[in-house]
Amino acid sequence: MVVDDEKEIADLIEVYLQNENYTVFKYYTAEDALCCIETQELDLAILDIMLPGMDGFALCQRIREKYFYPVIMLTAKDAEVDKINGLTLGADDYVTKPFKPLELMARVKAQLRRYKRFSHSESSPPPAPKLKYENLELDTASYECRLNGEVVALTPTEFSILRVLLENLGMVVSVEDLFKTIWKDEYYSKNSSTITVHIRHIREKLNDTGEKPFYIKTVWGVGYKI
Repeated sequence: MVVDDEKEIADLIEVYLQNENYTVFKYYTAEDALCCIETQELDLAILDIMLPGMDGFALCQRIREKYFYPVIMLTAKDAEVDKINGLTLGADDYVTKPFKPLELMARVKAQLRRYKRFSHSESSPPPAPKLKYENLELDTASYECRLNGEVVALTPTEFSILRVLLENLGMVVSVEDLFKTIWKDEYYSKNSSTITVHIRHIREKLNDTGEKPFYIKTVWGVGYKI
């Protein structure tokens, strides 16, 4: 699904996506997109932030109330606060206008690869081991996260980050290594706030937001570890 009130940009994105054989649902307002969210089985959403009426942030929030497919935010601003707001509301990535269409397509493909693994829309992989620390358990076969036996709803990006940290239990994983492992994109290494916001989101979902988090620990100037 593509939502952008700039018709030329929405049409351009549609053409590039269709050239990759994706089915595209295109809208110029968030209000028109709401019906699509409820009636269509979507794999990814590209949302402009500056929309008339309901903005992209609010639309992202509505999506995250029920769905966990990837969301890429488009912003005409290069302001850090917009990017952080989008990530905090559950977006997986952001692209600043003006952007190169091929770069956006690369981001779309990367998000869809991870989402397909996460949602088992590809052929089922062989049983994988469960990753566990204390009362936190990550089942990499069923792609479920549980804390004290209760399911924790994670986005594909959050699941991937937690998986990398648990696979390296006890060891510090640098921000750069997290970027390369999860996004495989050097672009991210220039901005560590993306990881920071996702880590904060995971901590909130684990009810682990105190001054001394129990599960994900920050190693200042280096990265994170469990």
